[in-house]
Amino acid sequence: MAKTVNTYCQICITNCGLEIQVDEASNRVLSIAPDRQNPYSWGDFCRKGKTAGEVIEHPRRITRPMRRVADGEYVEATYAEAIADIAHRLNAIIDRGGPDAVATYHGNPMGFSFSTTTFWTGFLDAIGTGNRFWVGSLDENNVHVVFEELYGTGYLGLVPDIDACDCFLLVGMDPAQSRFNWLDSNPSGWNRVLQRQRDGADVIVVDPRRSTSAERARTHVAVLPGQDWAFLLGVLKVIVELGLDKRPSAVPVTGIDAVKRLTAEADLDQLAQRCGVERAVIEDVARRFGSARTAMCLSHTGVSHSEYGTIAEWLGQLLNIVTDRLDRPGGRRYERGYVDLQRVLKLFGSPNRHQTRLRRNPPVFGFHSVAELPDEITTPGPGQIRAMVIAFGNPVVSGPQGEALDAALAGLDLLVAVDLVQRESHRHAHWLIPGTHWLEREELSPLLANVQERPFVQYAQRAVSPPDGVMEEWEFFTELALAMGRNLFGRRGVNRVIRATRWVAARTGRRALALNPEWVSRLLVASGRRLKWRDIRAHPHGWLFGEPRFGDLADVIVTDDKQVHAAPDRFLRAVRAALATPPSTDEEFPLLLVNKRVREAMNSWLNESPGLFAAQRTSVVEVHPRDAACAGVHDGDLVRLTSSVGSVELRAKVTDAMRQGVVCVPHGWGSRVFDPVSGAAPQSFGVNRNALVSNTRLDPFSQVPAFNSTAVRLNPAAQHDTASSKTDVSLP
Repeated sequence: MAKTVNTYCQICITNCGLEIQVDEASNRVLSIAPDRQNPYSWGDFCRKGKTAGEVIEHPRRITRPMRRVADGEYVEATYAEAIADIAHRLNAIIDRGGPDAVATYHGNPMGFSFSTTTFWTGFLDAIGTGNRFWVGSLDENNVHVVFEELYGTGYLGLVPDIDACDCFLLVGMDPAQSRFNWLDSNPSGWNRVLQRQRDGADVIVVDPRRSTSAERARTHVAVLPGQDWAFLLGVLKVIVELGLDKRPSAVPVTGIDAVKRLTAEADLDQLAQRCGVERAVIEDVARRFGSARTAMCLSHTGVSHSEYGTIAEWLGQLLNIVTDRLDRPGGRRYERGYVDLQRVLKLFGSPNRHQTRLRRNPPVFGFHSVAELPDEITTPGPGQIRAMVIAFGNPVVSGPQGEALDAALAGLDLLVAVDLVQRESHRHAHWLIPGTHWLEREELSPLLANVQERPFVQYAQRAVSPPDGVMEEWEFFTELALAMGRNLFGRRGVNRVIRATRWVAARTGRRALALNPEWVSRLLVASGRRLKWRDIRAHPHGWLFGEPRFGDLADVIVTDDKQVHAAPDRFLRAVRAALATPPSTDEEFPLLLVNKRVREAMNSWLNESPGLFAAQRTSVVEVHPRDAACAGVHDGDLVRLTSSVGSVELRAKVTDAMRQGVVCVPHGWGSRVFDPVSGAAPQSFGVNRNALVSNTRLDPFSQVPAFNSTAVRLNPAAQHDTASSKTDVSLP
């Protein structure tokens, strides 16, 4: 018998409403369609959501704990055996080297599961380790650094008011592919931008590549990779000089005079030369942005993936501040949602003040950069990492110089991986722990409410049950903390509460009486004092419980003086240092490598899905015709890209969509998917372009690697390349 389940997609932050047909007898997903009754997502939908059921039935899915008994060979085990062994080994490692001898990493899928994230944090606090690493260090850290400096908090949703905007300045983003979403949720966002353009709005896309979005925009600015900061500073300078700046009216701001002094020091012609954009274009963009009735500047991962990603994000924020676009119609505003997020962070957040052992870097938003992980594992001494738990992540492929991390992971005393399948980063794992799919969980994610562009809430319904015997992740982390004898959440008495509530649940036959993630969700909803739990559950298609409003941002600024700090000293110094440093070129590696979004991909974890990439399941390098001719390369040729740290081989696509001097390869490819049950040959598609990216050339503030400005050389694959390289990744 078939039943209909309404939930929402949890692959990206758009959270598209879904209508799922399920065969109850077989516990299988029959079909997935957009939920036309969802009042928030407007029927937005993509193939990633449509094919989500295929991931549940992945032929290489792990459905039992698997223990490595020989190199590359695994045998099934029980959860009791896995938890007992892992707990014993973790405790022994902590006894020898302290809590920091255990490191952790979590990836994108974790961010959309409140239950997993909450109890994962509880497990980390139980261990007490400061060696916490995360996927955000590969893209979004610059935003957290800027928000912390300007607003006093690293997590603050500033959602765009798309439907009232007259001028969009979109930097380092391709919303035709990303759906206009990154750290905030804007259903059908790009389509609405295009509608605004048809109604007369101005759309300006800044990107080294003529992306799908750039082709549709009124203006495409082909900036040099990594030099967005110079372009944005030029736009800011012109706006100030033309008197188009306005005192912010909705939020208190300090430091604007210091910003103006900085712009006065910059020479517009030099900025134009740095960013590779004509002075007249910078002036034109500045006039259009500054004189528009309403406007917003938005920057995404194209900006963050460079050594200057943090100051570029800051300058983009300044454009909104000095033209009075913050908390104003058509600009960017704060969505308060149904949870007092800043209060929650203050009450329940446990700031990680740890520093990395070797480079002495502080964490960003509580986590360290993946780029530092290999050395922290391989370098002997007090605090050396000897064990690691990876949850729903693939840092060998997502991070820079993956071969260094792969070699480091191979030398650990204990590596535990929690995921649906065994990926590249898990190939040395001593234990593989089954993960659950989001269609197999039901939960509320209250901490995402502040990044949705309208007041909206939806409880995620479970569509199908996990495979028999598979434990949800929050349960696994709880059991592991209990087995280790360490207090979950690092708080005394919590373990006693867990055991006591389990006893009550067992005696009464009511499972909900045992401590579980819903307790935390209910507590957060109640603390917000805006919605009732029963009302949330009464809206299976989701609930628009209010209208967007302005005027809330000033109330959540948590700097010492409750003002926006527009001119942090360290950012001013960084820009002045950049201005004083002459631009450089690399004769050995004359091209710059950039990244791009692909609509059917989600970083490194859906590329093997059968229903995706019907046309081409691989990665190619896009090359400008003049660069191809210079290298003796033709369209479709097998070529070699080489950087100072590695090389890869892949096919060339010659296209004038690229700026000359720039090549583009999408990330997330080249990860093998293993079969620990049968030992069959691994599956792999495309190449890992991040093998070309250094793990030492980082943004000094965010520690994000230069994924979008790495210098490379292009050669035909058959041509002998004498340059030394640490990595050679070739097509099969």
